[in-house]
Amino acid sequence: MKATWTAIHSSEQLQRSSHNVAAVGSNVYIFGGELKPRQPRDNDIFVLPITHQNREDVTVKKATTSTEAKRPSPRVGSAVDKLGSRLYFFSGRGGEAMAPVGEQGALWVFDTSNNDWRQESPDADQAYPEARSYHAMTSDGEKTIYVHAGCPEKGRLSDLWAYDTHARAWKELASVPGVPRGGPSVAFADGKLWRMNGFDGQHEVGGSVDVYDPFSNTWSSRVFAADGNSGPGRRSVATLLPVKVSDKTHLVTLFGESDPSSLGHQGAGKMLSDVWAYDITADTWQQVNTEVQGGSAPPPARGWFDADVIKTSSGEEIVVSGGLAEQNERLGDTWLLSLSDE
Repeated sequence: MKATWTAIHSSEQLQRSSHNVAAVGSNVYIFGGELKPRQPRDNDIFVLPITHQNREDVTVKKATTSTEAKRPSPRVGSAVDKLGSRLYFFSGRGGEAMAPVGEQGALWVFDTSNNDWRQESPDADQAYPEARSYHAMTSDGEKTIYVHAGCPEKGRLSDLWAYDTHARAWKELASVPGVPRGGPSVAFADGKLWRMNGFDGQHEVGGSVDVYDPFSNTWSSRVFAADGNSGPGRRSVATLLPVKVSDKTHLVTLFGESDPSSLGHQGAGKMLSDVWAYDITADTWQQVNTEVQGGSAPPPARGWFDADVIKTSSGEEIVVSGGLAEQNERLGDTWLLSLSDE
């Protein structure tokens, strides 16, 4: 398998880490994050329209919302997933103390069809996941949003919750295998939820793809050698995305932090620049050979970024924006990654 990176955009406006990226149609939406450690940058929604015709001349703009509309407070380490035209955000950290934003299980919903925010809350008597940051979210593409793990005010979590957007109700699901962690990656593909990676407070976690079956409410695990040769090395604050290549679904993980900084959240650890694809059916990993369109420099290694799958005229591509480089610099670049069989 091979892939091509295409530089799309770079601007000071989008320079940030620990933010959220979601693609709806040909638009990429970017929210939250920080420019300086422990200082949420803003609570604007930025939009990058990407089409095959204009990808060499992309401009960023703020989504124009009603001035009276309530919107989420500035935050970092939130998480997002999409259903139809709506983006669903849950929790995150805010302010210098960086305590989790507690909203009693509410989600913030941004409707891309009219650029309006609203807060969606469960019934008062229902259980809901506690506030957290650096958690992971995915959806089944129909009505269910999944929230997994992350960092509450103290320690780390290993739970899995499902939110039914029709019933507006939370449900805690089966216990997740492995250690509690922050910065894991999850994806939903072929009717199942897939989880890997993360940081347990001391070390990056890797070497296992854990699979949740919603029909039986059970977990299973697929173990691999996380040696960077036969499988991707251990990492956190990376991504995991389902991408169809020649009509076959692969889970793609890329970038991420492989060793934490001694300065904690104030610094940058060892960052990765590799790309790996997992064949769900064959249960095999392969490292993806990448090149850069035009022969320019490749995207810098990074963690604490976000990415999503965007459907273009070329098929399904991965859009990556921002993040934290090894030099402890927040990045403001946006790239497309197009995968294909050799």
